[in-house]
Amino acid sequence: MSSVTCDLTVSLDGFLAGPNQTPDNPLGEGGEDLHRWQFEEAEANAEALKGILSAGAYIMGRNMFAGPGAGPWGKDWRGWWGEEPPYHAPVFVLTHHPRAPLEMEGGTTFNFVSDGIEAALAQAREAAGGKDVAVAGGAETVRQYLSAGLIDELRLHIAPLILGAGERLLDGVGNLKLEPTEVLGTRLVTHVRYRMIR
Repeated sequence: MSSVTCDLTVSLDGFLAGPNQTPDNPLGEGGEDLHRWQFEEAEANAEALKGILSAGAYIMGRNMFAGPGAGPWGKDWRGWWGEEPPYHAPVFVLTHHPRAPLEMEGGTTFNFVSDGIEAALAQAREAAGGKDVAVAGGAETVRQYLSAGLIDELRLHIAPLILGAGERLLDGVGNLKLEPTEVLGTRLVTHVRYRMIR
């Protein structure tokens, strides 16, 4: 069976996004700086970037698709990703508000799942065709999958900055047991790969 992976960039103090997230600033104050390594050091971090985008299907929460906010979908909302999102594979969006699938350029189709994390995982596994399934985020979605013991490998990309507040990754996930299997890094990021111990 394929693995369930999760790649996330976090601050040294464990935040995926800074404080005061808004629709215009979905990563919050300072949150954009977490991802400098993906742009300023893309060549040096090519293997990590390739790993992030190698899954056969992805799962994300509504906020990662649409930004902070609740309620029914806006009529024309197509997500934050532009017309050609980077996934090039099926993406399953957890939501309380059903919606028809949204096909984008480049092979990405957003599918909206309103019956829970296990249903989304089952659909993603089927769509992945034997490849890995990646839980892409955001924090609440990843916490649900970690708490349920459904992630096999957690890949943290740790940016050397302190956000001090915001959306923390590991709050409330219980007593996780992780075994580090690889540590690499550059000036802007340290990549740590963890195997989840059941």
